[in-house]
Amino acid sequence: MKNINWDDFKKIEIRVGTIVEVNDFPEAIKPAYQIKIDLGKNIGLKQSSAQITDLYSKEDLLGKQVMVVSNLPPKKIGPFISECLITGFYSKEKKVVLAIPEDKVPNGTLLV
Repeated sequence: MKNINWDDFKKIEIRVGTIVEVNDFPEAIKPAYQIKIDLGKNIGLKQSSAQITDLYSKEDLLGKQVMVVSNLPPKKIGPFISECLITGFYSKEKKVVLAIPEDKVPNGTLLV
């Protein structure tokens, strides 16, 4: 893995948001959801596609705070435009476990 410098890291905006809507994404090649995330009044709602159906139901996700990379350019995934990247880790079984804050923080809060 290549090292980055501090200035490179500071370019990445990782923010907290609350999931407010979750829909199936039948057009996705791998099982996924279409998710809307509230990133606070300054950023608003952003949408993302996430391959997290193995461990999370739609009902589990509603109201959950997640950490997202909020300053990536939009990415077209089939008919859907993803505006941010929900972060997570692969388990030993190659299932995505979400990266979430331990306590509730205001939507839009930047990781420091």
